[in-house]
Amino acid sequence: MLSKTHNGIPLNPIIACIRHQARPPRSLTPLSQQRKHRTRAFSLQPALRSQEAQTQKQAESTRKFTYDAASSFSAKYKKFDPASNVFHFNPYNRIQTKKRPKSKRPASGQDAFFISRVGDTNAIAFGIADGVGGWEDSGVDPADFSHSFCDYMASAAYEHRPDSSESSLTARSLMQKGYDDVCRDGTIHAGGSTASVGIAGEDGKLEVANLGDSGFVHLRMNAVHSYSEPQTHAFNTPYQLSIVPASMLARAAVFGGAQLCDYPKDADVTQHTLKHGDILVFASDGVWDNLFNQDILRIVSRLMVGIGAWRASEGGILVADNLKSYTQAEDSTQRPLTLQSALAVEIAGAAKVASMNQRADGPFAKEVQKYYPQENWHGGKVDDICVVVVVVSEDGKPDMIKSKL
Repeated sequence: MLSKTHNGIPLNPIIACIRHQARPPRSLTPLSQQRKHRTRAFSLQPALRSQEAQTQKQAESTRKFTYDAASSFSAKYKKFDPASNVFHFNPYNRIQTKKRPKSKRPASGQDAFFISRVGDTNAIAFGIADGVGGWEDSGVDPADFSHSFCDYMASAAYEHRPDSSESSLTARSLMQKGYDDVCRDGTIHAGGSTASVGIAGEDGKLEVANLGDSGFVHLRMNAVHSYSEPQTHAFNTPYQLSIVPASMLARAAVFGGAQLCDYPKDADVTQHTLKHGDILVFASDGVWDNLFNQDILRIVSRLMVGIGAWRASEGGILVADNLKSYTQAEDSTQRPLTLQSALAVEIAGAAKVASMNQRADGPFAKEVQKYYPQENWHGGKVDDICVVVVVVSEDGKPDMIKSKL
């Protein structure tokens, strides 16, 4: 995120305290009177439908979903290196139970991300946090909040045990756990960030909690299936989790105004049903300010069709039976090249190029022209960039899955 002003445009980092308030059976036509000597007619349809429903329910109970994920990132004003600015998620790697030192953080600037296995299941939790740049004016490093927040969420997901007395892990509860841990962290005295958190279960159910202007897009068979809407208080003033020092609150009480402070309860929560071959893209506003959803779709489609993971046919798009040959690296001794990492790198790279292009107007430029037409803003918006890509695979599925366009 940018700080207070850019090109003369007020960007309002954290200037007003807002505590957001959370927001007949079909009748059958009677049969005509029938003669007594006639055999009464009956239908097998209800029985067949019941059998079909039972068969479908049994099939769903045996379905297992697995997820392959990767991240790519680039700090503002730093050169993007596809070889090093990438993270390959391995579900069998142990997650640190404490936050990482600054020297171990990825080179993603004030943007942060996490990907973690949920307990000992095949479910995964993942998300994006974008540190609020306006805190720099108060001598605060916004990266401390966002990176610690993600570390704490990764640890909470990894240590979660469904068979314990704890309630089930949800996207909002995971966001709350991470936020609570940051607030208890004595080394973080101030800061804030947006958050977009997802949990994808073994049953193919995805839950997303989105707070602010980070967000996601869900792609299915060469189409945008669903996407998040940004939460903002005003132009370029997104919802954000915050830690506000008592001294700032005291000054605000005396001189007027206060700090913006939203909470996990204010996040938009959505439920989604996933299918084999779906692609999830979670990203910070460094991506969404520079690329439209259709730009993301074109990048993903070009790669998916190019390698054969999605196959064009006369009737529509087919998804390859087995995606493991694309999502798992053949040679573990070298830096792995996988479908998910290639997608993440392609999207992050495209966002980086668009952010520095001063001629082609991206989503942010369109918004500036709408709200501040006198500013004559054109081109992209330079910012930190962070992307998490998840490839959805279903085990024990039918041989071919087809979508008619």
